[in-house]
This record gives sequence, C-alpha cells and structure tokens, in this order.
Amino acid sequence: MRLWLELAPERSVVRRALRVAAVVGAVLVTINHGDALLAGDVSAGRLVRILLTVAVPYCVATYSSVAALRTERRRNVRDETVLN
Repeated sequence: MRLWLELAPERSVVRRALRVAAVVGAVLVTINHGDALLAGDVSAGRLVRILLTVAVPYCVATYSSVAALRTERRRNVRDETVLN
C-alpha cells in the first residue's frame, strides 16, 4: 500500500489520469447528463453526480498506471537480482 501511495501522485500518473478523465468523463457526462444539461437542470446534486462521473475514469486510470509501474519495478528488481 505504501508503494501505491508513493506512485499515485507521480506527475506522469496524474497527467495520464487527468487526460483519461477529461476524455472519458466528457463522454460519460454527455451520455448520462447531456439531456439534463441541455434543459438547464444543473442542481447541486447533479453537479456532484457529474463530478463522480469524471472521478471514476480518473481513479481507474490511476489504478492502472500504478499497477503497471509496480509491475515494472518488480521486474527490474528481479532482473537486477538475476544479473548480480
């Protein structure tokens, strides 16, 4: 868990997750809330749901990036151990 918490705020992870959240979040917001937004129904509750709609792809992208980095680091440690 400690390694995950160290990797999650890394610049590359955050930038990638923000890009994914912007693109995928925009698509999901359009699908899930587009009609309400066009009708002007922008209540506080809807704004919270929109933020959660964007937060989900951010979390998924962060999880995926951190998992890939952890796998890569484990592989590098294993390769260094074999070489030494």
